[in-house]
Amino acid sequence: MIAMVRKLFSAAAIAAVAAGLAGCMTGGPGGGPLAAAPTGVEGEWLSTDGVAVSRFSGGVFQTTALDTGNKLADGSYQMVDNRNVAITVKSLIRQTTSSVNCALVASNQLNCTSSTGQQFVLTRRPAVG
Repeated sequence: MIAMVRKLFSAAAIAAVAAGLAGCMTGGPGGGPLAAAPTGVEGEWLSTDGVAVSRFSGGVFQTTALDTGNKLADGSYQMVDNRNVAITVKSLIRQTTSSVNCALVASNQLNCTSSTGQQFVLTRRPAVG
């Protein structure tokens, strides 16, 4: 159980590196909605195990459990450059603070490493137009 909670926290905390979906905009002759192309890490990111979603928005992130909606972690993030983000994560379960570095390897994938060396991947949640 503890291992599962740790795994959940890790995925969630790192996943917490996300917030806000890309908005929709009108375009084309029919005026139908077109999903805006995502930029940077802004938006929602899912843990690969499907347990949590992390939201990145304006330097603030939050991770919540998908099954209960409970907040697992929060914190802040800062873009180091156009491909790397540094995140400070506070676990609401363990009451600890840690650092996570993530690389935006594709527009829909963040490869992350925690300060303890744990690696995980977050995938961008598809925008809903």
